[in-house]
Amino acid sequence: MADTADTTGADAAGGSGTSPATGSGAGPGTGTDSSATGSGGAVSRPRKSSWKYIGPGIVVAATGVGAGDLVATLVAGSKFGYTLLWAAVIGCVVKISLAEAAGRWHLATGRTLFDGWRSLGNWTTVYFAIYVVVWGFVYGATAMSSSALPIVALFPDGPGLKTWAVITGLTGLVFVWFNRYAVFEKVMTVLIGMKFLVVMYVAVRVAPDLGEAVAGLAPVLPDGSLFYTLGLIGGVGGTITMAAYGYWVNAKGWTNSGWMKVMRLDNRVAYITTGFFVVAMLIIGAELLHSSQIALTSGDRGLIDLGTVLEDRFGVITAKLFLIGFFATSFGALMGVWHGVSLMFADFVDRFVRERTGAAREDAVAEVAAGERERSVPFRAYLLWLTFPPISLLFLDQPFGLVVVYGVLGAFFMPFLALTLIWLLNSSRTPAQWRNGVLSNVMLAAGGLLFVVLCVQQVRDLPW
Repeated sequence: MADTADTTGADAAGGSGTSPATGSGAGPGTGTDSSATGSGGAVSRPRKSSWKYIGPGIVVAATGVGAGDLVATLVAGSKFGYTLLWAAVIGCVVKISLAEAAGRWHLATGRTLFDGWRSLGNWTTVYFAIYVVVWGFVYGATAMSSSALPIVALFPDGPGLKTWAVITGLTGLVFVWFNRYAVFEKVMTVLIGMKFLVVMYVAVRVAPDLGEAVAGLAPVLPDGSLFYTLGLIGGVGGTITMAAYGYWVNAKGWTNSGWMKVMRLDNRVAYITTGFFVVAMLIIGAELLHSSQIALTSGDRGLIDLGTVLEDRFGVITAKLFLIGFFATSFGALMGVWHGVSLMFADFVDRFVRERTGAAREDAVAEVAAGERERSVPFRAYLLWLTFPPISLLFLDQPFGLVVVYGVLGAFFMPFLALTLIWLLNSSRTPAQWRNGVLSNVMLAAGGLLFVVLCVQQVRDLPW
């Protein structure tokens, strides 16, 4: 008798807890148990959740929290101390619900997220096509610069920032080009391990005030903290990589609803880990910066400032360890985007070409699980797009118009993701037992509303 579906946690399934629907068929190496039906099909049997399966969640945690997120959290801690700790916790709960919804769509329907978006109308294709091209162009330069900053700080007598930026971009390109998901996941695990150990070590070194930290769990809004609060809830760990999570789930070999319990455990690990990062950086900001009224440089360079503060306070070894963690954070985000968004782009192109040529859509989920998409021309073409055109931006000022378009498209992505997932997971496109329940709908709707508010604020703050 198959185990029943897991309905604990964030009410992610929202269903009746009955046996999962037949999936699309496990990809190679999934090992999903199945038994033949009378018609010769295969019925997926649920896997028990187990730590030995954890993987995509580690990847999404390593990718989703970049240097910019760490700076934003540091600034919140430096301005308001521990007061906004509660917002970081709520943010993790929102992200658990959102990423779980993306993963549930892939497993419950046997279809990719872009298949779901396409079923909602042509407008989703138009938005994603413009977004993925413009966003990738600008993000590529940003990710390379962010990865180069700590290297320059560690080796001040070596090559300059732009040279290191090009090297990191090319390194990410070569690694993702020649390796499949299994190797990629192992390297991302190493990077997140470095980041986790360093950030937690520094948080312990600054000797947090546990009483103040516990008090920070009470919802309080100090004067002038509203958008810092919304940013902590909605911004940290919230990027296009949340949409890529479902693709990484499939790349792991999880292709049907029999893996639902495993996916939920994996997802919770991802955002609990993210929560530890956020809390640790808030502690560092509160203890090192808030009490001393030290202001950071805006952007990723603020982490270089923090390295200087750490060196003055704890010595050169702690400062260099922090810079290593800074590099693991930035380069992990770069590699995650190089792989995950390229998977999404390859799926987008496959769907688009087949529609235009009238060819039948193959089992996209099985192709991702088999690693076919990672060897495809669109996957590698987007890798090149993320690497080479952005190099030109490293040597030029970003054009004003491009900055505005990038800002608008990027601000709209998280509302787009949250609202389309609500639409998809409450419709007949999703098998009844895997549709949203009340709690899942509440969390996704709250997240969607939050992201809309942040979108409006981000657009207003652009240099029009």
